[in-house]
Amino acid sequence: MDAHKVDMFLMANSKFFESHQMNMIRERLVNLDDSKWAMLSIIQFKDPTTSLIVSILAGSLGIDRFMIGDTGLGVGKLLTCGGLGIWAIVDWFQIQKATREKNMQKIQQFLY
Repeated sequence: MDAHKVDMFLMANSKFFESHQMNMIRERLVNLDDSKWAMLSIIQFKDPTTSLIVSILAGSLGIDRFMIGDTGLGVGKLLTCGGLGIWAIVDWFQIQKATREKNMQKIQQFLY
């Protein structure tokens, strides 16, 4: 794969991943077959900033967790009203990292 194309992909999608993961992603993308490039470009990643906003506005209903694919945690937050508000507040600080981890899992499934 063309290194320039990989760098452009990483610049456009850097907000979806943790900074320490970028080198590993770059190495995998450089070794990726050109035939898989089109499939890579259609993967939709969840935006950590959007997850944070949803968490602040409706985190006690578990919508933030449903949004990133954590259905079990979403149901738990919904049934407990966000852990009586405590879980919802804790998630304000953790939801962006959880979103980036889900994005990393998604790209790892594609790259391996």
